[in-house]
Amino acid sequence: MAQARNRREFIRDLGIGAAAFPFLLNLPSLGFANQVERKKRLVVLFSPNGIVPSTFWPEEEGSDFALKAILKPLEPFKDKSLILRGVCDKVRGDGDNHMRGMGCLLTGVELYPGNIQGGSDTPAGWASGLSIDQEIKNHLQTQTSTRTRFGSLEFGVMVPDRADTWTRMVYAGPNKPLAPIDDPYQMFGKLYGRMKDQESLKSILDDLQDDLKKVEAKVSVEDRQLLREHETFVREMEQELKDSKNHDLGHAVPELETGVKEDNDNIPKISKMQIDLMVNSFSADFARVATLQFTNSVGGAKMRWLGVDEGHHELSHHPDSDEKSQEKLTKINTWYCEQLAYLAKRLADTPEPGGSGSLLDNTLIVWTNELGKGNSHTLDNIPFVLVGNGLDFKMGRSLKYKRVAHNRLLIALANGMGHHIEKFGNPNYCDGGGLNDLT
Repeated sequence: MAQARNRREFIRDLGIGAAAFPFLLNLPSLGFANQVERKKRLVVLFSPNGIVPSTFWPEEEGSDFALKAILKPLEPFKDKSLILRGVCDKVRGDGDNHMRGMGCLLTGVELYPGNIQGGSDTPAGWASGLSIDQEIKNHLQTQTSTRTRFGSLEFGVMVPDRADTWTRMVYAGPNKPLAPIDDPYQMFGKLYGRMKDQESLKSILDDLQDDLKKVEAKVSVEDRQLLREHETFVREMEQELKDSKNHDLGHAVPELETGVKEDNDNIPKISKMQIDLMVNSFSADFARVATLQFTNSVGGAKMRWLGVDEGHHELSHHPDSDEKSQEKLTKINTWYCEQLAYLAKRLADTPEPGGSGSLLDNTLIVWTNELGKGNSHTLDNIPFVLVGNGLDFKMGRSLKYKRVAHNRLLIALANGMGHHIEKFGNPNYCDGGGLNDLT
């Protein structure tokens, strides 16, 4: 802080205005380069119903490991990937494992008692705490240097309209689930609607100015003065609109394919649209935290584009001895990994605005699930695959733990984002703090 103040005092003493600060602070000849705090971003990507362990987990530990079938799409990013086996959701209490897997995934805390009946004997309600993405967002939004327009963005792909414990993983607080936006056009409106509002306002101002000129010659001297004041106000508004229009977003406003309906068979198109919007939002620094939720816990998408006609959840219940079902589940999870790889590629291909490297160099993607395995409904070995260099973890490794609580991973994510906490969620599962061997 003192160093930043000294730099600003130096520039001020030269008689240079504050508008020049962003340019001068990066000039190497003044010794200020690289002193601006680096942006860090976190993305959580969710897909449901567990994975196929035999085609997912690498056999090896350490940096010399081979990617199994499901993770093959990550081959170009193997050196930027971190695969964590043995991370377990130890949170118990009300609700079935699908419900607790979803509601406790990012919160690390029990569900409230409630009247939503799942597959177990005990119904449940919403999670009793906020999710780690919102904890990090709240921290970032308290500081001028990391505050963004939205703080966080919640994307979805074919998430059901119904609000229950299976469909929500993001929580603003206890009993406060946040619904993802799963309509790309609605998300576009949220991100860029203000530009359309400005265009409409400009049109209105043009008409208003014409109208003022028409009546000016027909009113008294006093009213004419009032009209001139109104005209001055309109000119000032026009200038503000011109200035905002000329302001560089740092990227081109994306063009979305029109007419894509929210329909099962359009899931691939919707996924691409949402990922493209997320990358653009990072380029504009609209948010530093984002989630992308594919369907929901017990999601029943039918991936006919893969030649799979059965619903995902239905297939996930079939026994391991059913080889055809296992092959189809491998196909499904490989497709989800392809979405992760597409996001990683888009980030890698996009330069960091105003900084060095790419967006992927400053972003960590966490791909996860509510279950370790669908047919057993286990909360052990929850898949966590991390991609990117945003949090300065030591990447390019396959790690195996002995049933470590996933709360410790959530703490590590917060710490990596500059939010130094020692506990998160249920404190009984936080012994040891964040996972130290990630860095």
